Amino acid sequence: MPAAGLSVYFTGNRSALFWLALKTGFWSILTLGFYRFWMKTRLRRWYWSAIRPGGHPLEYVGDPWEKLLGFFIAVVILTFYIGIVNLALMFVSFSVFQSAFIGYAGSFIGVVPLWFYAQYRARRYVLGRTRWRSVRFGLEPGAWGYAWRALVHWVLTLCTLGVLWPRMTFWLEKYKTDRTFFGSAHLRQEGRWQMLIPATWPFVAALLATGLWALWVIYFAPVYPGGDASLDTLLEQFDPLTADPAFFVALNAPGRLFLALPLLAALIYGAVHYRFVSKRILANHKSALGVRLRSTLKGLRVSMIYTLGTTLAYLSLVFGLILVVFLGLGLIGFDTFLESQVNGADPLAALPRWLSIAVVAVLYLGVFLLWNVLHHTFVTYPLMRHMAVTLSLENVAGLAGVSQVARDEFAEAEGFAEALDLGAAI
Repeated sequence: MPAAGLSVYFTGNRSALFWLALKTGFWSILTLGFYRFWMKTRLRRWYWSAIRPGGHPLEYVGDPWEKLLGFFIAVVILTFYIGIVNLALMFVSFSVFQSAFIGYAGSFIGVVPLWFYAQYRARRYVLGRTRWRSVRFGLEPGAWGYAWRALVHWVLTLCTLGVLWPRMTFWLEKYKTDRTFFGSAHLRQEGRWQMLIPATWPFVAALLATGLWALWVIYFAPVYPGGDASLDTLLEQFDPLTADPAFFVALNAPGRLFLALPLLAALIYGAVHYRFVSKRILANHKSALGVRLRSTLKGLRVSMIYTLGTTLAYLSLVFGLILVVFLGLGLIGFDTFLESQVNGADPLAALPRWLSIAVVAVLYLGVFLLWNVLHHTFVTYPLMRHMAVTLSLENVAGLAGVSQVARDEFAEAEGFAEALDLGAAI
């Protein structure tokens, strides 16, 4: 084992991922979603095998049957919660407070701990089914401890209007990292939460600029000098049928409103920058048996991947849905469609009902299948490649002292994450 360090390589091919995501997504549609457990397993195996620290690929040994069984277990538990606990909350809400709001609020608050619990359990399952050089990763039990800590940190963050967000990021990551192990070696998260503050600067700058712009167009030099128009009145002015030309003449430099677009882009960049640059900073302060991680991840590069890849994926979604509409009009005829709007008839009435439903469902699901494939190809793939090739291991001589540990067994796998829709990504 070299004493200096190991580089991480990424060997996956984008076209191979495209066809794998397309094929597995197609089977998921045909099986009404049941194949998604096998789809995620196959995609993870592909990604893991493409990431090769020191030339040795990671292995993902998760079992789709574990995921399916865990999903059913989680659904049973959540069904009990929704059916029994929510019923009790609504009964108390109506009986004591004469309102349903308290019941709905209590129900939402009751789900939040389960959300954090599911996050931790999903991470534990993925690590427990990941190996490198035949040595298992793992995460110690502690999902409920993570859940209540996450709740406390979120409350503090909200009460300080986001000022303590870096503190929350650091301590929650430290809780998970300090319980992570590779064989017999336990990882440690070092450093202080203040080291994450520089990563927030782009977002803070964008937020301040947005606030100053809002004060400019609303208070100091209002776009609408009248100032007493309601929101409904302002929206009506943009209706070509009811718009008053005098309203637009009275506007004060309305072109300033278009500044909202670059400001929104700056906010998105700031959020993405913080998310990934904080990961880089935290990675550079992780160690185990003297082995240290070294990340050179570039925030600008990640933001470009997110911007271009997400834009391409969502453009395909929007244009795909528009295409579905035009194909529907082509199938039923435009005249028939207009007549249905005037007479209130069903434009698909001439077709068998089952055939109409099947056509709409196939086209609709096909659009979302394409969106999922493009998201994997142009967002997930380049992100994982960049994160892999910018990561390295230093002083790896300590790896010689790592020994194997027993396999982590637990019943529900990623069930709660799947049931709460936290496991849609890799």
